[in-house]
Amino acid sequence: SQRAAEVDEIIAAWTSQHTKEEAMKIIGEAGVPAGAVFDTLELMKDPSLDARGIMQTIEHPTTGKVKMPAWPVRFDGTPPKVKPSPLLGQHNAEVLGAWLGLGAADVDALKQEGII
Repeated sequence: SQRAAEVDEIIAAWTSQHTKEEAMKIIGEAGVPAGAVFDTLELMKDPSLDARGIMQTIEHPTTGKVKMPAWPVRFDGTPPKVKPSPLLGQHNAEVLGAWLGLGAADVDALKQEGII
């Protein structure tokens, strides 16, 4: 800890000359476990995550194809199918019918009045 500032300065000077990936490779080849810290956008673009099935693409009804992390648990070696979350109000009729006992005509009236 007596020379922490000096060590930090040396490391900062060295790392500023390399990309994250280069630094990780060089340090790893020297026998030191190392990993780069990626932001969300970098992870989304990383082809190795696609190749290993860590990322998946789903079809969203309004935005089209959406890339997202796959579910990490795999019982049969393949990730489970993931569906997009429901759209706002998508299940209004089912919820209002099951919870409040409203019929289709009542739900339609609420829609017509702009309540839902």
